[in-house]
Amino acid sequence: MANTYTQIYLHIVFAVAHRDKSIPAQRKEDLHRYITGIVENRGCKLIAINSMPDHIHILIGYNPKYSLSDIVRDMKAASSKLINEERWTRGRFEWQEGYGAFSYSRSQLEIIIQYIRDQEKHHSIKTFVDEYVGMLDAFGIEYDPKYILGWRDDGSPR
Repeated sequence: MANTYTQIYLHIVFAVAHRDKSIPAQRKEDLHRYITGIVENRGCKLIAINSMPDHIHILIGYNPKYSLSDIVRDMKAASSKLINEERWTRGRFEWQEGYGAFSYSRSQLEIIIQYIRDQEKHHSIKTFVDEYVGMLDAFGIEYDPKYILGWRDDGSPR
């Protein structure tokens, strides 16, 4: 649309299904490059990306021409397909259902970029669940713990 200007920064977080630690360290950079291509093909700008064996953080300059849910769906579907077709893991790889998305202002970018870069440091003292719940709480987002903690419908942990 002509004369439409936006500046929207989103920090997207999602985990491997069942919190499996199945993102291979030796393929991490390949995964990041692949997801970068998907993001850029949707008219967004990838600003920072980092993953741990069980989850990923992606900071983008968002293009509202596309819905966020479609962009995340495409990232997850295409990267899962790549991982499975290339057999990067034993068994079938899949991402969790859903995701977290958090907005930041331009003045906060350096802080969140450094946060994403320092994932290994953060997770030497904090689990992904603790990190994610902390983010949800900081943004005042209500959530159902059974989805965050990976509980089954019967209430038992996965």
